[in-house]
Amino acid sequence: MSHEKIAIIRCNIVSETCPGFACVNSFNNKTAYFQDYDETASLIAVFTCGGCSGRRVTRLCESVKKHGATTVHLASCMCKGRDGEYLCPHIDSIKKRISDVGLVVVERTHH
Repeated sequence: MSHEKIAIIRCNIVSETCPGFACVNSFNNKTAYFQDYDETASLIAVFTCGGCSGRRVTRLCESVKKHGATTVHLASCMCKGRDGEYLCPHIDSIKKRISDVGLVVVERTHH
């Protein structure tokens, strides 16, 4: 993938204890779920969902799209845990809202 402009959406609850280092580090080093991007890809935004049930997702995705975003990664804290269950109970709705804005959705960032 090239010339991608990436945004990351994080869990609002998890953001109270996690500074997002692992997500950003994974992007910067092109590891884990960012390994297919080349050096032209840029991280243009990192924001939270706004709390259950993802109240700010549509508004902020529309905003980042105006700034050229092409893809949104859902942070690993929102995605599948060790037991295979989704950690965010609103994940399907959030993914649909991102897609409805016209952005590609990728689940996970660093693990």
